[in-house]
Amino acid sequence: MESELRGFNTKPSKTPQPDPTHDDASSRDDRPLLTSVSNVLELEKKCAAYVRNDVYGAMGRGELPLMEKLQLGIAFVTLLPLRIILVMTVLVVYYLICRICTLFSVPNHGEGQEDYAHLGGWRRTVILPSGRFLLKTLLFLVGFYRINETHNGSKNSQENSKTAGTLQPDEPEQRPGAIVSNHISYLDILYHMSSSFPSFVAKRSVANIPLVGLISKCLGCVYVQRESKSSDFKGVSGVVTDRVCKAHQDEYAPKILLFPEGTTTNGDYLISFKTGAFLARAPVVPVILKYPYQRFSPAWESVTGVRHVVFLLCQFVNHMEVTWLPVYYPSQLEKDDPKLYANNVRRLMASEGNLILSDIGLAEKRIYLATLNVQGIVFCYLNVTVHAWTNAKGVFFGLGCSAAALMRSVESPSSSKVSNMDECGQRGSLQFSTAAFKA
Repeated sequence: MESELRGFNTKPSKTPQPDPTHDDASSRDDRPLLTSVSNVLELEKKCAAYVRNDVYGAMGRGELPLMEKLQLGIAFVTLLPLRIILVMTVLVVYYLICRICTLFSVPNHGEGQEDYAHLGGWRRTVILPSGRFLLKTLLFLVGFYRINETHNGSKNSQENSKTAGTLQPDEPEQRPGAIVSNHISYLDILYHMSSSFPSFVAKRSVANIPLVGLISKCLGCVYVQRESKSSDFKGVSGVVTDRVCKAHQDEYAPKILLFPEGTTTNGDYLISFKTGAFLARAPVVPVILKYPYQRFSPAWESVTGVRHVVFLLCQFVNHMEVTWLPVYYPSQLEKDDPKLYANNVRRLMASEGNLILSDIGLAEKRIYLATLNVQGIVFCYLNVTVHAWTNAKGVFFGLGCSAAALMRSVESPSSSKVSNMDECGQRGSLQFSTAAFKA
């Protein structure tokens, strides 16, 4: 990551001497984004993992072809309202199921967590199958009519997994503690919930969202608050490690879904892995997700949430391909070195999924997104400025033409000059009126 960040350094080689007439705040050079705006193409090459390559372009604001505009307009008034109603119906139905199953049940409290993952008996029997079925229904309603799933147990994947970690023949089969997946969109969570119903890491505020909050508690989600500075708070990695160990040792504990990249990409790349999923030294199940597209990419990159949902629901058919790799059993070297463990799993996933490895991370993504925002603001400002200048020129031209005609008529008040004055005056008045109307 350090090598990539050097490319974003825009400061000169020689440090300029501070101006004594200015304070530290004003003399500090914090302008990398303005330099990046003039080199957007170069920045996109460095941050290729976050660039949208679909018809809608960066931030979903590209110039659409006429046919795409027509399809989007028709779907907006027909398909979008229908899908919203059906999706909300599915969520309400599952919320009611979770509410009934958790009646008179005390949630599990511990280390700032609150969930119903400990429920057993008929409650768990109802919550899990109904959740999988309803979430598959939800994916179908938003256009994923067929999901192509592949359980890859090929010789190639097995040989790759044995390059560093493997299960010895005389060892008993161990239960994996986590599912590790590449991260492209919020749709990743919906798929995994419909497939294996794992718990996942979420912000603490998710627990308070209507409908979704109770569902996440039934999943046994790990709620984290990154800004917490409490001395008794373990942190994200500590809570995740405990959950992975518990899932590895207890067959009734839900597996935990983790996205080691820590952020989303456009689906063509695999960026650096964080080590949180591998600190427990437990086996993991690698999963590779892909979203083939022709018009709108489901990748949640540089597009606001509402805009992304609207475009996704307006697309009649969406596609998803899933590759499940064999359980990855770490070697002793990998258990002792979580970074080695994470890198080996990452290389295996990139090889099996034909993904491009990239060593950038969240810091570069923030720079790229901030640059897009600055570029959008500058573009809007230039449009407004050009529009205002065009209107002003029309006003000044109208006034100038009328004044010139009046001066000529005063100097030579002949009939021909008068007719010219009238013609020019009318044209100037028309220009003035048109410019004033546009303004």
